Amino acid sequence: MYRDFGTILIFALLGIVLVYVPLLIQRLVAPKNPTPDKLSTYECGEEPEGSAWVQFNIRFYVIALRAVVFDELGLLAFVEMSIFLGILIVGLAYVWKKKDLDWVKYRVKYGRGRYRGIIKEKPEGGTIGTS
Repeated sequence: MYRDFGTILIFALLGIVLVYVPLLIQRLVAPKNPTPDKLSTYECGEEPEGSAWVQFNIRFYVIALRAVVFDELGLLAFVEMSIFLGILIVGLAYVWKKKDLDWVKYRVKYGRGRYRGIIKEKPEGGTIGTS
């Protein structure tokens, strides 16, 4: 049982190492000469004035999102995104219809290890147990 958790622990440690080692290397190798010009906020070549912490209305974000989707990416990108989402929805409906989203599988074919010998039947048709 603990062997299963050991695999998860190894993958978690590997993930942490793969994230933090490049950051550590970058910190050691990168030059460290901050100046006021480098630390200032860049605003299209203009001198920054005031605070950048301004709350915008949500309408501006929606309009910007529409501009990105329709103006810059074009109608083709919107159609491609719709087709992709349609494929995902059809796949979800297929899996749902096959009842593969249930938490408990009723029959375990070719069970190995702790699943060997487990045959579950539907609750309305009989008992649930091991054989």
